[in-house]
Amino acid sequence: MTGTPTSIGLDTAGMAKRLADDIHDAWYVNLGVGLPTEVANYVTEEREVVFHSENGILGMGPTPGDNEIDPWLVNAGKKPVTLRPGASLFHHADSFAMIRGGHIDLCVLGGYEVSQAGDLANWTTPSGDLMPAVGGAMDLAVGAKRTWILMRHTTKDGQPKLVETCTYPLTAPAAVDRVYTELGVFEIRDGGLHVVSLSEGLDLETVQARTGATLHA
Repeated sequence: MTGTPTSIGLDTAGMAKRLADDIHDAWYVNLGVGLPTEVANYVTEEREVVFHSENGILGMGPTPGDNEIDPWLVNAGKKPVTLRPGASLFHHADSFAMIRGGHIDLCVLGGYEVSQAGDLANWTTPSGDLMPAVGGAMDLAVGAKRTWILMRHTTKDGQPKLVETCTYPLTAPAAVDRVYTELGVFEIRDGGLHVVSLSEGLDLETVQARTGATLHA
């Protein structure tokens, strides 16, 4: 299925906030590099959500302002972060023990493609335009209790990223529980994509035309 680049739906901030609103209090949450890091900006200090980074942080806060940057304090994507009161720093190996031991309630990752079966492709594309960078995604996708993907609904040239079968190399098979895009929220269950909600002003027909797999209302 082909299409045109979409300019409808939520902006980046709206996508991150929509996902942040669904995170339960008391969850330990890993935020992948790129767009997922924005989620921390939309969880207020009054909420009890503990953000984790695989390079060895528990208790990340929102993105720092220009005058608040500590060059020694970065997330796994080498981006500056802040710490909430009570945050802890630890060895990289301890961080992955948390992931592989099933202690992370949710990981939020970006994606190049997600299939209707929940297969995730997010580390490289066949084009060779980007340096392959799997990072900790393989461990997170299978080690966390839940995997949510935050990504644009289509590529820059309008190709669907929610598809029947992934064509890119897989990061993890059948690992994704939910996908958040600018067009809506989609849950993967029973081998298909089920609509949780659509962004304001959109209908199923409009979103289906930009999707490479059948959407179930």
